Amino acid sequence: MTTDEARSLAKQQLGNVARGDDPSETRKKKRMAPTVSALCDRFLSEYVAEHCKPTTYASYKTVVIQHIKPKLGMFQIEDVTRADVAELHHNMKDTPYHANRVVMVMSKMFNVAEDWGLRTEGTNPTRRIKKYKEVEKKRYLSDEEQSRLGEVLFSGLENGEYSEYVVAAFMLLLLTGCRLREIQTLKWEYITRTHLELPDSKTGRRRIPLPREAWDVLDALPQREGNPYVILGDKPEGHYNDLQKPWRKIRARAGLDDVRIHDLRHTYASVAVTNGIDPFMLKEIMGHKNLSTTLRYAHLADEAVQKAAGCALATHRFSPPRASVLLPFLKAEQMRTQKNLVNH
Repeated sequence: MTTDEARSLAKQQLGNVARGDDPSETRKKKRMAPTVSALCDRFLSEYVAEHCKPTTYASYKTVVIQHIKPKLGMFQIEDVTRADVAELHHNMKDTPYHANRVVMVMSKMFNVAEDWGLRTEGTNPTRRIKKYKEVEKKRYLSDEEQSRLGEVLFSGLENGEYSEYVVAAFMLLLLTGCRLREIQTLKWEYITRTHLELPDSKTGRRRIPLPREAWDVLDALPQREGNPYVILGDKPEGHYNDLQKPWRKIRARAGLDDVRIHDLRHTYASVAVTNGIDPFMLKEIMGHKNLSTTLRYAHLADEAVQKAAGCALATHRFSPPRASVLLPFLKAEQMRTQKNLVNH
């Protein structure tokens, strides 16, 4: 900088001071400005904890701790640019689903920061960040696969390897289309003769039709005094916590290594669709927020999925501590059950 340039800049600063500006105070405020790390903490405690479900809070907290804080935590809120977000997103390109979730959480967080006056309105740095393409996971059990799963479940029950509660949980997932957490935390007070009346779920209050076979499973389960839950674990209180552990053993023995617990819910929906259940009704049964989510099942073309119209899982009437295996579902019987969903 030349002497003349320095003098010119000094005059500009003096002019700003004359108009009431305080350069030293501005620099001090900038140094004292809250960081992204502080924003993350406040976002979780004052927004997510107040307005979101516990599962959403846990998911957001994981993203914050594992990705946002380590990369951007020391940045001041106003200093984060689109280039910073794009770099973080790009560095996670090998896990596109997680990369997109990180940007989604950051987008919400910076919108809230604008609402709180911590960042200029309309400057969210996640805008125009192009999401990675996500390959939708579609996995449905065919008749033969359902039959294999049923054999493994009930043979494990007969030899005492799995408790009646573990087997019942997976049966109920297939027979109701519920999410894992909904069955895991199911209470007896939510059950009527014809429906599961869930007071709260991922999408709010839900009323789920209860086929006769599902009721038979529930009716055979022993209750524990003082414990309100249906799917019980080893401890006197609470419910069964980790169904993933037995599921890994069960699916391996059934030759279904690529099948997730959530795919049992997909299988229920595929059976319902191929048996002619109206998409609008299925949307309510499944608890989908948007009809577009339900319509994914309306275009099933895979031969194995088409054959899944008849559920081949064996029904089972429990007689604790052991149980006897009943005959598998007939196709006609399963179609009758699905039609009952409409009547209910």
